[in-house]
Amino acid sequence: MSEEPRTAEDVPLPGGEFRLFLTRLAYQLMMSCGLLENPVTGTKDVHADNARMLYADLQMLQDKTRGNLDEEEAAHLAKVLNDLGPVVGKL
Repeated sequence: MSEEPRTAEDVPLPGGEFRLFLTRLAYQLMMSCGLLENPVTGTKDVHADNARMLYADLQMLQDKTRGNLDEEEAAHLAKVLNDLGPVVGKL
């Protein structure tokens, strides 16, 4: 008995986990900064306005969640902001 191959549509999308949410935003930010290749276009393009918007969103998220995150979540968010802040500042 052979199983049929699974497709992307068969795999549920993960959600509801804060660190994963931050990682997705950080990935979008890195693509907007031209640090990562866009998997759809296969190119590394800089979209400065989008990068600044995403960075501001992450800063707002940090402000609004202060005191409500566990240590690991707060550290992850701070690391994303600290690592990508200088890159966004140069755009």
